Amino acid sequence: MSDESRIPFETQPMALETAPAPLEIRPQRGLSLFWRTFFFLALLLVGCVVAWLQTFRALEYEPRALQSAQQLASLVNLSRAALVHSDSIARVSLIKTLADVEDLRIAPREPGDAYRLNNLDSLNRNVSERLQLRLGSDTVVAREVNGVVGLWIGFSIDGDPYWLQTDPSRIGPVAGTTWLIWLGTAALLSLAGAALIARLLNNPLKKLSFAASRVREGDFSASQLNEAVATSEIREVNIGFNRMAQRLNKIEQDRALMLAGISHDLRTPLARLRLETELSVSDPQAREHMAADIEQVNAIIDKFLDYARPGHQQPQKVSLSQVVNAAVFALGSDPHVRITTNIPTNTTVLGDAVELQRVFSNLLENAQRYGKNPETGIVKIEIAAKAKDDSVLVKLRDHGQGVAPEILEQLTQPFFRGDVSRSSATGTGLGLAIVDRAIARMGGRFALANSSTGGLAAHMKLVKAPS
Repeated sequence: MSDESRIPFETQPMALETAPAPLEIRPQRGLSLFWRTFFFLALLLVGCVVAWLQTFRALEYEPRALQSAQQLASLVNLSRAALVHSDSIARVSLIKTLADVEDLRIAPREPGDAYRLNNLDSLNRNVSERLQLRLGSDTVVAREVNGVVGLWIGFSIDGDPYWLQTDPSRIGPVAGTTWLIWLGTAALLSLAGAALIARLLNNPLKKLSFAASRVREGDFSASQLNEAVATSEIREVNIGFNRMAQRLNKIEQDRALMLAGISHDLRTPLARLRLETELSVSDPQAREHMAADIEQVNAIIDKFLDYARPGHQQPQKVSLSQVVNAAVFALGSDPHVRITTNIPTNTTVLGDAVELQRVFSNLLENAQRYGKNPETGIVKIEIAAKAKDDSVLVKLRDHGQGVAPEILEQLTQPFFRGDVSRSSATGTGLGLAIVDRAIARMGGRFALANSSTGGLAAHMKLVKAPS
């Protein structure tokens, strides 16, 4: 019998429907724990630095204003006393000496002099008020006289008005350039400290997250955490996690060993029972029924062995169309089953050819068993694939009655059978669980959904092989 007569293929293309949400969902982006911790610590430290600076300015403000006023008042009083008690010739020499040595210039104050008061900020206003209290209410403190910038103090000597010009830096700012440099240095050190603290807090959690992801994938050997860290709380968490991983590893090994052992031990008596049945039972129909029962038990054993298969393998380049064709060919030549495929011949994925064929065999068997159209009695199965970015999306669907939406997520659980919403079912309930586990081992994702046009659709997202 030719291949074409065994399975009725339909060659018309089939549109690949959009994969269900479980295959396309992406995690919501947000700030990591490191940046959250760094941001709050940096905000706290910078706030403390700014509060410290403001406190320093407040504490330094009054002493600085008092000190500046006292120095300026002393300059005026000393200059006044020196000019009063010196004759006209010595007075000229004194004024010249003050200008050269102390950078103090004394000039007569004319009624038409134009000046600007020294009231730019609260410190200068405070100094001006204190000078008026010390030198008299007629004292004038200006920042500019007749277009000449400086610190000008207007006072009188025996009723004659004079100007005393000096350096404006005598009233220094509360926080100058030096304090800004120190503030910037403190802020940078605070940010560096915040980054270090955030890293120290985040690093153990990052390692724990990685170890948990490896345990989730079944790689227990790569999930060991350091049990000799200095922090006692983190050390206790690491020890507890390691013990949990070791316990899970032992449970997994015991489970796999138990399933493999039971399956292996049952094969010998089953083979002997089948041989004895063929030799001892004379009725052909009874012998055929007994052989079929033995074959069903043998198939159940195969399911246990598949589910107990180890979870680590080296991915290889696999032709998807060849694997699907092999699985379809192995399904047999049931005239009530029609299969449509639409897979480009050059589609390749990373995985294991035998494992991938077992996936499609289970899915085809499941569709053949449950996907019968209730009106026509025909099982119509459609398989399609298309490449998308670095993945290959595969869809296999039937045209049966589908399943109840509330049990969709339970179909991939071991030993769960959704017979209530399907046709009459026999089996172990391991077929879809084996599919889900095998695809996960190959780095892919698997999901089930009811098709919008009827039937159940199996969606697979496999890793695309590099060209």
